[in-house]
Amino acid sequence: MRGIIVALGIVFSGNIHAADLCPTFLNYDLPKLHSNSTVNLCNEVAGKPILIINTASHCGYTHQFEGLEALHQQYKSQGLVVVGFASNDFNQEAKTEEAAAKVCRENFGVSFTMIAPSYVKGDRANPVFREINKQTEEPDWNFNKYLINPQGEVVEHFSSRVEPSSAQMNSAIESLL
Repeated sequence: MRGIIVALGIVFSGNIHAADLCPTFLNYDLPKLHSNSTVNLCNEVAGKPILIINTASHCGYTHQFEGLEALHQQYKSQGLVVVGFASNDFNQEAKTEEAAAKVCRENFGVSFTMIAPSYVKGDRANPVFREINKQTEEPDWNFNKYLINPQGEVVEHFSSRVEPSSAQMNSAIESLL
């Protein structure tokens, strides 16, 4: 793309790439769940709102995968990107990535991007969650949901108890689209 864009008070001129419009903390190559490939979230989310969730395959909230997939299907054409981070923090993750992927894909039909297991709390948190945790509170359990605007700011944090189908979540998402 060629042109001039003013984003976050910075003037870009010349050739503009998706990474130029992406928050730095998303500019990492992250391993996809049960895959040999990686994903750079900047390529997926530049200029778009993103819903990030710390997930688990063996948790009382695992049923929320179904609602998260419904949000993904409902809002993806309007720009929302949903990304799940399998979490190693709460001892609720499957023993293998293959088993975790099976829970996501076969049991709940998850088609949104899922990142391989990593830590989401404390000093061992992956770079994405280190920034999320600076901006808001770190997850205290699985299925915390963080709605992030295109500028990389966490605009809403939803606890595990908030269902993806809630009016509260839908309203917050729609306010960013």
